[in-house]
Amino acid sequence: MTEEIRFTTKIAVLLHDDLAVWQRLNVTAFLVSGVAGAEPELLGEPYADADGTEYLPMFRQPVMVFAGDGDVLRAAHGRALSRGLRFTVFTRELFATGNDRDNRAAVAAVRRDDLDVVGLALHGPRNAVDKVVKGARLHH
Repeated sequence: MTEEIRFTTKIAVLLHDDLAVWQRLNVTAFLVSGVAGAEPELLGEPYADADGTEYLPMFRQPVMVFAGDGDVLRAAHGRALSRGLRFTVFTRELFATGNDRDNRAAVAAVRRDDLDVVGLALHGPRNAVDKVVKGARLHH
């Protein structure tokens, strides 16, 4: 029997609950790419099947996905900032852009308090992440 692995950190994604399914999936993919890029040590070893075919590595720990309304997203954004946590952000305007340059320009055009955040993702100490996503529910 193998011993259970306990993580002291957490990876969380918080999505606006009014997004269409395709938007939720798209936003989640973009958000976690930023977490992986900023913290490559979160990635495990590459995978391989029984035939020796290699696959890319994935996060070493689960990614918890939460949902909430605009108020929950605004509060989480503020709590993450006040705790000094690094996080990715996806705004509603990014659905109308088609590349990284235009995405960054769309975010840069809006003051922090006016961002229409529809998703954010972060990795950090378990307690801090739990406090950031407080009020959100597990996505189903």
